[in-house]
Amino acid sequence: MATVTAHFDHERDFAFPQREAAFFYGLFLRGHSAEQLRRDIRVPVEVVEKWSRDRHMLPEQRQFLDRILEYRTRVLAIFDSLIGSDRHCQTIQ
Repeated sequence: MATVTAHFDHERDFAFPQREAAFFYGLFLRGHSAEQLRRDIRVPVEVVEKWSRDRHMLPEQRQFLDRILEYRTRVLAIFDSLIGSDRHCQTIQ
């Protein structure tokens, strides 16, 4: 039986936070709550604290988790700017 292994191209996966932000923005346009979407984008504080307490984590794993946090922060910032620009356009109209 063949095993399936997941291969992640970390550079490619983290290269386009705009795409993920656009995905969440599309959900917002379809009526999903902006605050709920923000909670979905953010890494919960409890998870970050758990990662910080893990003493068995290898340095490579820690670097990867730091990249995840940075990426999610960028996605959230882009998402917020899209919502802000959407509100601005609606006000002008």
